[in-house]
Amino acid sequence: MSIRHGLLALLDQGPHYGYQLRTEFEERTGATWPLNVGQVYTTLGRLERDGLVAPAGEDGEGHVFYAITDAGRAELRDWFGTPVRRDSPPRDELAIKLAMAVTVPGVDVREVVQAQRRHSMRALQDYTRLKARALAADLSAAGPDPDGPDPDGPDRDLAWLLVLDQLIFQTEAEVRWLDHCETRLARHRPAPAAPQAPATAPQASAPAAPQAPARRRGSGSARR
Repeated sequence: MSIRHGLLALLDQGPHYGYQLRTEFEERTGATWPLNVGQVYTTLGRLERDGLVAPAGEDGEGHVFYAITDAGRAELRDWFGTPVRRDSPPRDELAIKLAMAVTVPGVDVREVVQAQRRHSMRALQDYTRLKARALAADLSAAGPDPDGPDPDGPDRDLAWLLVLDQLIFQTEAEVRWLDHCETRLARHRPAPAAPQAPATAPQASAPAAPQAPARRRGSGSARR
């Protein structure tokens, strides 16, 4: 994510100070990538060093405003006109985790995949609910407004919807990739067979009940 160019895009609309830039950035992206004020001012310092922004005075509360320079506008236009490179993809924690998991003994990789799928599915449901609310708000904002239309409102809503669409598509792709990972794992690492119950030993026959001794003939007969 290019915070540098995001701030230039905001400054292209007029001078801002650091906290304003932070608020504007988070509003337009739905706080998907939150910034802290220190990060904003650090980036502004680098932009000023490179001649892309310049101080533009202070207000009564001591806030230092920054304005974009001609060189800054040229870099911003170049950023908008240049595709995002894919030959050097950013590090993906999930891909790194699975790559490590299959090489570390004792890790249940299938459980790692299943746990991530459950989390991704919950995130997908959350993003879908947010999109439904954003669409409802967009339709509501399109109705008559007694105070007049907000010129920035439709563009802000559209920006948030584009971010939500990207998050939804990205998460859907992640779930499909996890399904693919599970299939590949099953091919290379068949699940261990379930242990069979030990065979039961044959039951010993119950001992025969003792019988009364046979009575001898003539025993106990009366003497003649």
